[in-house]
Amino acid sequence: MAEEQTAIAKTFPVKPKLKPTSKKSTSTPESKYWKSFKPQPTETLISSITSLSFSPTQPHDFAATHSATVTIFSAQTLEPKATISAFTDTATSASFRSDGRLIAAGSHSGIVQVLDVKTRSPLRKLRGHSRPVHLVRYPRVDKLHLFSGGDDAIVKYWDVASETQISELIGHKDYVRCGDASPANDDMFITGSYDHTVKVWDVRVSGSSSVMEVNHGKPVEDVIFLPSGGLIATAGGNSVKIWDVIGGGKLLYSMESHNKTVTSICVGKIGKESGEESQQYRILSVSLDGYMKVFDYAKFKITHSMRYPAPLLSIGFSPDCLTRVIGTSNGIIYAGKRKGIENVESELGGFVGLGSMEEPQKQVLRPSYFRYFHRGQNEKPSEGDYLIMRPKKVKLSEHDKLLKKFRHKEALVSALSGKNPENVVAVMEELVARKKLLKCVSNLDMEELGLLLGFLQRNSTMPRYAGLLMGLAKKVVEMRAEDIKSSDVLKNHIRNLKRSVEEEIRLQQSLQEIQDGVDANLIILMLPGTMTHGCHY
Repeated sequence: MAEEQTAIAKTFPVKPKLKPTSKKSTSTPESKYWKSFKPQPTETLISSITSLSFSPTQPHDFAATHSATVTIFSAQTLEPKATISAFTDTATSASFRSDGRLIAAGSHSGIVQVLDVKTRSPLRKLRGHSRPVHLVRYPRVDKLHLFSGGDDAIVKYWDVASETQISELIGHKDYVRCGDASPANDDMFITGSYDHTVKVWDVRVSGSSSVMEVNHGKPVEDVIFLPSGGLIATAGGNSVKIWDVIGGGKLLYSMESHNKTVTSICVGKIGKESGEESQQYRILSVSLDGYMKVFDYAKFKITHSMRYPAPLLSIGFSPDCLTRVIGTSNGIIYAGKRKGIENVESELGGFVGLGSMEEPQKQVLRPSYFRYFHRGQNEKPSEGDYLIMRPKKVKLSEHDKLLKKFRHKEALVSALSGKNPENVVAVMEELVARKKLLKCVSNLDMEELGLLLGFLQRNSTMPRYAGLLMGLAKKVVEMRAEDIKSSDVLKNHIRNLKRSVEEEIRLQQSLQEIQDGVDANLIILMLPGTMTHGCHY
């Protein structure tokens, strides 16, 4: 008897067997890494942040284009450092030279300007585009040339010193909106257009045709080379696609995790800052749906996702892996900085390198101290500790308490008095397991029997409960037939139950007839010689 009571006690509280269970979300080490870039919004700028670009040299300041302005922000304080207002129209696509001394940017006026970062004065103006320029890029190492593309569907390769055009690359049929320089060769670059194509250009090849072309399938909003130089990533529509350039432009994977247009992508790194072999590269993408997603293109899976309260237009990641910036459509930049070795040293106030300092001696706790008896309450377990978890106190409902006391009929009436059919079915299943359900039914008085029949009339035809309740309804009618005949209220319940069952039978017959008709039509269509060439469906 004691063993039986122990086994029954473990089943409380009784739960509906059809209720789904939810899985607890776990935070991975990589998610913690990306969450360490705690974004802090800057002061609202004039208009949308059309582009973000980091300087390749220390301290890796970054430039943001908005309205007719290029603003340079400090990588240390994340505050505006300089403002360049040398544009007559909306500025676009800022790009630092490899030494970080010059910055080039396009504009809706069609002019590409090269500016000095320190003096903020324009040094060169490259005129040649007849429509707004949305792409300006310096090669990775070359300091003398840059390439640009605009809404005139033309890509131009420039000699910056002489302000002359070296090549005019024609091939796109719609707006040229993005591009990137090859990390392997300064003579190669890629451009993306609203004609759905991405073209690979080599300025050493004679003529103005591209050396390779891939079709993204949607207007291309951004395109980048991946660090190896053999792969490229394209963004357009709600997808980011990976292409193998060395393999002839083969599509490797399409990531379609965003709900709206992907507006910008960049490459980020995780792992230790020292040692190239320890670094792992990720693609960071932002979209008009307000999400920033991190994509591991080695394993083809999303490793992190973060939501922002506005549509996102641009993203940048610093070369030292310490700063991530995201630009929005409402003029806010979410700049997040991660603590590195340099930050830790600066926060120690200059004590690093001055020799070890004596640690203050800890006060020894003795039994005469009150805190002695409360020691260890806030200690966290170490790796080798065996944890004994305190059992959580479960709050039992009324029918669970009655079942625990083996008051079966009262438990059934308590569940029937409630408004939750799942609890009633759970109690009935428990009583079936204890072989007490029919005994409880036979002991119900007239009012309690009315509760049971009313419940059966409402829920017997529900598919999830029908397997149990239809059989129980038949048993109740057989067992309590005399009581039902003597009460008009109970007779009314039985009539309603009969009406519900008959209606369910008619519905099932109608569905069966429809299914038989569909199956017959399919069989006729599959027979040879029954389909004619003139049919239209």
